Amino acid sequence: MTDTVTIYDVAARAGVSISTVSQVINRPGRVNPRTRDRVLKAVEDLQYVPKAAAVSSARRGVGRIGVLAPFTSYDSYRRRLMGVLAESDGTSRDVVVYDHESAAASLSPLLRILPVTGRLDGLLIMGLPLDDALAEKLLTRRLPTVLVDSSRPEFHTVTIDDEEGGAMAARHLLERGHRSFAFVQEPQESFEFLSQGQRRNRGFLREVAAAGGDPDAVPIVLTSNDIGGSRKSLADVLACEPRPTSVFAHHDLLAAGLLLEARRLGVRVPDELAVVGFDDGSIAEAAGLTTVRQPFEESGRLGARLLGDMLAGTSASVQHITLGLELVVRDST
Repeated sequence: MTDTVTIYDVAARAGVSISTVSQVINRPGRVNPRTRDRVLKAVEDLQYVPKAAAVSSARRGVGRIGVLAPFTSYDSYRRRLMGVLAESDGTSRDVVVYDHESAAASLSPLLRILPVTGRLDGLLIMGLPLDDALAEKLLTRRLPTVLVDSSRPEFHTVTIDDEEGGAMAARHLLERGHRSFAFVQEPQESFEFLSQGQRRNRGFLREVAAAGGDPDAVPIVLTSNDIGGSRKSLADVLACEPRPTSVFAHHDLLAAGLLLEARRLGVRVPDELAVVGFDDGSIAEAAGLTTVRQPFEESGRLGARLLGDMLAGTSASVQHITLGLELVVRDST
């Protein structure tokens, strides 16, 4: 990296204006992906560091951390954020929140640009995957980074075992005598990684196979990530042959939609259709939903604690923390 590299050099290398370079650095989501990739490649090739990075270097130790997660797609990340804020309360750290549309969508452009801007002392990434190139960039830039609800061996991580959570749901339904199932989840838009829903489905199907069932006979019904879409998906579940006597939803919001639609159609739950969700948010308790509980606030607190240790220079070797899950049985099964 050289101090003589300027924004003009980046613009010339990428064949764009300096205003476009500025947009990529400050608002990457507003720039055409092809143009954005060209600019980011120039930034990386030239090892360009915006002037703000000098300010960050002088500010180092104050502790401005970024938290990047699909907040507007899943309420669960809001709860994790509450854990981050609780852990940061009373410290000198500033917490800056960045949103990404969905954990099932493609990789966030922010992940490519945030390490470059110099605005952060540390980064907490929740529920979003890192590919090899992005992981290498974070390590090269030496930006302290902790992953929550996603995992890579090079970084501190706080996760749950999604496969085991799916297996817990399957074992419960099998114990209740069910032998026909369906799985409801949102579409996987990027196939560069396994989403949480896919991992839960994998664990579920593993248990079905272990009990002598045919995992290939379990239909996967796709729905939009909202109650309205989930309600519509119940018709697809009921149309499956043979008709499932139980359904496992990727998370509680989708399970709640299934319950509402079952009630509207007069489908008796759990006598005609058992429903299991995942997360154990407030909607699960209100709906009487059997679900797999995961410790959201604790994961946020632990992620922020690990990042704080890195900022303070007291971090030990890379830690991988796996939090426990609990099956909460209610009226829906």
